[in-house]
Formats: sequence, C-alpha cells, structure tokens
Amino acid sequence: MLSSPKSSLGNYAVVARGVKKAFGHHQVLNGVDLTVDYGKVCCILGPSGSGKSTFLRCMNHLEKLNGGLLQVGGELVGYRQHAGKLYEMKKSEVARQRADIGMVFQSFNLFPHMTVLQNIIEAPIHVRMINKAQAIERAMDLLSKVGLSDKANAYPRTLSGGQQQRVAIARALAMKPKLMLFDEPTSALDPELVGEVLQVMRQLAAEGMTMIVVTHELGFAREVCDKVVFMDGGVVVEEGSPQELFNNTKTVRAKAFLGKVL
Repeated sequence: MLSSPKSSLGNYAVVARGVKKAFGHHQVLNGVDLTVDYGKVCCILGPSGSGKSTFLRCMNHLEKLNGGLLQVGGELVGYRQHAGKLYEMKKSEVARQRADIGMVFQSFNLFPHMTVLQNIIEAPIHVRMINKAQAIERAMDLLSKVGLSDKANAYPRTLSGGQQQRVAIARALAMKPKLMLFDEPTSALDPELVGEVLQVMRQLAAEGMTMIVVTHELGFAREVCDKVVFMDGGVVVEEGSPQELFNNTKTVRAKAFLGKVL
C-alpha cells in the first residue's frame, strides 16, 4: 500500500512522481520524475543499468512500484485510491489498464506457432472482445501501414528481424492504445534493418501517437522526439528538447555520456 497523491498530478498523458523500484537490495529506480504531454514523443537515453527499461515496465505495471506514483491518461497505473490510501488493483483491472498501453520489446515476443495475422488479432478478440471479422479488417489495415500486407499468413520464423518488429508494432496498435512504449526496439536488429522500423515509428509520431522510446538511435531522437531525457543511476539527470539536450547540455554526466556516443 502506497501513500495517495497529495495534489493533482496535472493534465499530462504520462506523469511519474518519485518512482522507485528495487530488486531485493538493488535499487534500480531512485525517484524518477517525468511528464509527457498528449500527442508527444519522449526519448529516454542513458547507459546500461540506468533504469530505463525498468521504468518502462513499471509504466504498464509489469513491475510493481516500491514508491512514488505513475499516471497514464489521468489514471493511476496499477493502483486505486480509497479513503486517502492507494491499494493495488486486481489482476483484471490491471489487464484492462494494460490494454490501453502498447509495448514493443527488443525481442519481438511474437507467438511462434501463430501466423502474423493470428498474432495481431489474438488480443483484440480475447481482451477487447472485438468481432473476429472486424479484428481481421483492422489487422490487415495495420499490416498495410507497416508495409507487410503480403505477410499475413507467414509465420514469424520466416520473417527478418525488422519485419518481426514491424509485426510487433502492428500487434500493439491493434489494441488502439492511448500510449505506446518502445524498449530499444532496434537494438536486436542488423544495422540495415533498423531504418524500416524507425520509419514506422516516425509515421506514428506524425499521426500524433503519444510515445515513450528507450533508444540509442540518437538521429531518431534528434529528428522525431519532442523531449529527450537522460537517465543515470535510476533518476532523470537532465531533460529538454533535442536542441537543448544535444547542443546545450547542462550536466557533467550527460555531457560525458553524449561525448562518447555522438
């Protein structure tokens, strides 16, 4: 049970206030504070072990918080408020929330025994209770969107890594999420396949999808993101527009990191 918020968290798509997460004695998140506006793209940069992926997993309650608060679309994630206290939601309530938050992982996580089409329609049918014909129609529209209309009946093992990741994006979009989370979506890809995935993400950004992207693709962060966040040691060290963070870095730690990767 956590303490309830003492004041409004504001009208943002995503709000994190003092988010903490530990695994045993290892403190991974040490009080993350962040806001993301509706329809904007936020990129999170930082060294390995800085807490970026854990923070994303907390955002849809794949990891439970040890402290602080997370809010998506004006609703607390994983908790309900009653009599001034916060209590963890039931699994069914968490599943409902999670359906509104699409997540794309490094490793695709497609069901290998299902075709591309079956992968995309599975959740809309069984979680959203959408008619199968409607689910198929939306799935085919999404496959067209990601440039894979001809792969509906293919199995994941027959696809390249870039194609599998585009299917994973289509699968997440099939749920019509309020927020899309991307956890280093190109890190497992061969360099020549990265561009096709980033192009789909650029298109989503242009259409106004609220997105949080953990990435090492600094060109994408410069070009597409509205806000760039640098994390280290489980906290947000610095944040700003791409222009501010890349060209007018304020903190010594962020300067040292960017000096190595730019």
